[in-house]
Amino acid sequence: MLNFSVQFLLLPTLAVLLSVKLIKWKRKQLNLPPGRRGWPFVGETFGYLKPHPATSVGQFMEQHISRYGKIYRSNLFGEPTIVSADAALNRFILQNEGKLFECSYPSSIGGILGKWSMLVLVGDMHREMRMISLNFMNNVRLRSRLLPEVERHSLLVLRSWIHGSPFSALEEAKKFTFNLMAKNIMSMEPYEAKTEKLRLEYISFMKGVISAPLKFPGTPYWKALKSRSNILNVIEQKMQERSQEMREQEGDEEVDDLLGWCLKHSNLSKEQTLDLLLSLLFAGHETSSVALASAIFFLESCPKAVQELREEHSEIERKKLQRAESSLTWEDYKEMEFTQCVINETLRLSNVVRFVHRKVLRDVEYKGYKIPRGWKILPVFASVHLDSSLYDDPHRFTPWRWQSNKQRRPTLCVQKNSVTSTTTNNFMPYGGGPRLCAGSELAKLELAVFLHHLVLSYRWELAEPDHPLAFPFIEFPKGLPIKVYPI
Repeated sequence: MLNFSVQFLLLPTLAVLLSVKLIKWKRKQLNLPPGRRGWPFVGETFGYLKPHPATSVGQFMEQHISRYGKIYRSNLFGEPTIVSADAALNRFILQNEGKLFECSYPSSIGGILGKWSMLVLVGDMHREMRMISLNFMNNVRLRSRLLPEVERHSLLVLRSWIHGSPFSALEEAKKFTFNLMAKNIMSMEPYEAKTEKLRLEYISFMKGVISAPLKFPGTPYWKALKSRSNILNVIEQKMQERSQEMREQEGDEEVDDLLGWCLKHSNLSKEQTLDLLLSLLFAGHETSSVALASAIFFLESCPKAVQELREEHSEIERKKLQRAESSLTWEDYKEMEFTQCVINETLRLSNVVRFVHRKVLRDVEYKGYKIPRGWKILPVFASVHLDSSLYDDPHRFTPWRWQSNKQRRPTLCVQKNSVTSTTTNNFMPYGGGPRLCAGSELAKLELAVFLHHLVLSYRWELAEPDHPLAFPFIEFPKGLPIKVYPI
């Protein structure tokens, strides 16, 4: 009887041991990348998302890359996951979107942005939404409509600054990008009551995007869902007003904003249009504002770069005055060569979009590893952009690294290598492949024009120490307080 009881008690233990052995055997057969699962369900998610300086990959990535290499397995966001800090694999993932890999964000993101958001859509519907965005932000419109609007909104913000008094550069950058997007999406004018109310709702909305999906009263996620509803009510009201205007108008009137373009040139349903406009307001506002604040932060500690920017833009301003023109032209913008170097370096070092979510559609073999179908895979752009084997002194703000040998000024250059195909091939601030950011050209235009007027109008300094942190979205804990003084 005693022997039977002992045997009975040993059975579960043996079953567990056999299961562990079986799992290890299967992993060996699959030849999965090395790694660990962490805690049940949550895995290593909290460690992966732990806040850290944006100009670093964080302790979690450092430790895992050191221990397992640039490709490792984990359990993140409740799913078995492959994490890639490998530049070639990241490019391979982006280029094979819809074939071997597919966009797959956590359901909580879709709950906030909407099921028709471009961020979460896949396949034909994503292509249709993206094409609408690209058609609206084409080169002709960038030159004729968006450039003047970007300059107008830049000057509205810069001329409102009080000299010598501290203010949040991040908040001002967010005002600039939000008002610009609200104008071009729905023709809402900056600083009007409706626009300001929408902007404040959007602040609450954004806090929910990066919070735990807890639908309890008072939680950031719950507040964000309420803000989403309020924002959609505003957009829907604008849709009704615009539809009425279009019915009353005669002839083929030129479309001024994205809302009008969608109503006139697309077959989207009301729900699809609402989610599209909301997601573009999110994408166009958040990433560009953080990139602009990061540029202000990096430049403050790099006077040589500010001086070279000022020289470039002074020459552009001189030519503009010779033409007796008051506004920037597209030709002026194309002459901002060093400015583009500053923008590239800001995006490389700040990593506004640090990684993206993808799902493996078919078993993939890569560098001897098996990447199983159904697993999540995260291409981490930040790890590539801060890789010392790809970029010399990668944690240093060095815009000259993006200059060609012809552009280079030896007296100011502190980077030994000029821009190469290796540098550009491994630079993915806007993603890549079929999901390359549709607004990337507009984002670069915003930064360049704002920097043009900033360096010609002001010198600036930090009012108190601050530094960008990854939460995983980039944030300045103190809002990047600065003081400005007129030139």
